Amino acid sequence: MSTPEKVAVITGGGSGIGRACAEALAARGYRAVCCGLDRDDDAPPELEFVRLDVTDERALGEFAANLPRVAALVNCAGMILHEGREFSADGFRRVIDVNLVGTQLVTVALRNALGAARGSVVNLASVWSFFGSPRNPAYAASKGAVVQITRSHAVAFATEGIRVNAVAPGWIDTRLAAGAIRNPERSAAIMARIPLGRWGTPSDVADVVAFLVSDQARYVTGAVLAVDGGYGIV
Repeated sequence: MSTPEKVAVITGGGSGIGRACAEALAARGYRAVCCGLDRDDDAPPELEFVRLDVTDERALGEFAANLPRVAALVNCAGMILHEGREFSADGFRRVIDVNLVGTQLVTVALRNALGAARGSVVNLASVWSFFGSPRNPAYAASKGAVVQITRSHAVAFATEGIRVNAVAPGWIDTRLAAGAIRNPERSAAIMARIPLGRWGTPSDVADVVAFLVSDQARYVTGAVLAVDGGYGIV
């Protein structure tokens, strides 16, 4: 009897941390299905890409109908708005809709498939799940809520054999953080607070995600694991 194919769905898997997660899981034998609205031009061909808006419930239902078994779901799709736009009603709602509501919708859409494979979910929280942000209140609020939805889903889905955890990245060198990293004043202040003394890379996060979806983490659920070089403890 053949071993069932291991499918991993990675939202936001076309770029940044999501792409690194997809590559890490593909290297570990998963069929990596990336979905989102962004894709790097140099994305490797072994990563499948489906254009999908994680806030579109109908489209998510159609997507999920084609995946009867999902061994791993990584909710990486996210957004941030700069220049004070998160203080507007529309900007605040948009960020919450993608970062929080999208995580809920995708997980629920794939719940049966995850249960069929006794699969695992990893959500993308953030160090801003635990700190306020003077520039990005919607992003910080959404990531704080991701911690609670992780814990809630971990309890709700445990009897179905589904584990749900989260990673909380710190300052990772991606396009999302480029504004701060390329700003000499902000960059110096951030680096002074990172005990390990360097920016994180997408692969630093991806390796932790790969651990959490693996059988090595079979007794871990509801956990939020910081991947921040020690930023959160200073």
